[in-house]
Amino acid sequence: MYFTDRGIEELQKRRGDEEVTLDWLAEQLRTFVDLQPEFETPIERLATWLARLDDDED
Repeated sequence: MYFTDRGIEELQKRRGDEEVTLDWLAEQLRTFVDLQPEFETPIERLATWLARLDDDED
């Protein structure tokens, strides 16, 4: 596990059994960016990446 994976590991450990909707996730990401605007670019990149996972990679 990389140092940067600690938050991911904590998320999985604490909430790994929960089911959430993408609407819920989007709302949480919006709230996070409102509270931490300096993270807007990486959050937008993550959201775009997740939205396009099934797109053909040309």
